[in-house]
Amino acid sequence: MTGFFQTLLRPDREDEPERAQVARAANLLQIGEFQLLQLAYFEWHGREMTEAESDNIFHLYMIEGQVTPWARHYARQIIAKDESGQLQDLSPGYHRYDSEYFRALPLGARRLGIAVACISFVVVGGILVGHLAPPAVTSVLPPYFNEDELRPAGTPETGEQSALGELRGS
Repeated sequence: MTGFFQTLLRPDREDEPERAQVARAANLLQIGEFQLLQLAYFEWHGREMTEAESDNIFHLYMIEGQVTPWARHYARQIIAKDESGQLQDLSPGYHRYDSEYFRALPLGARRLGIAVACISFVVVGGILVGHLAPPAVTSVLPPYFNEDELRPAGTPETGEQSALGELRGS
């Protein structure tokens, strides 16, 4: 019963050193222990486990607490890679049994590219529309009248004083 309480207080604690190695390697890769066993089996035997082999290995490891030599070897390799700084725990090869595993970087890079393209399109479009607008508009907001449309009828284009004279009554 004390083992139960010790496990509750410290779930990463393992009495058997071989199982502790497998648990540590699985934690380093951020996967479950049985997924580590699947990876170790594939590396050792060169093929996936059959369902019968999976049941047998699960029973040996989880129920009886036995660690197979190939699982022990694979766990030691993972721990050695981590200690030498060569472990890439986010490598897709370690996560091929994860159903919800995805790589966030390409999705983020794609979103960034779309955002940059949209902003560039808006800026370039605004510049082009600005160059196509009439050069002598009288206001920034609609309606857009140019100076020729606002001149009183019958006034010469160059004489501001004649327009002022008409307003004064002379």
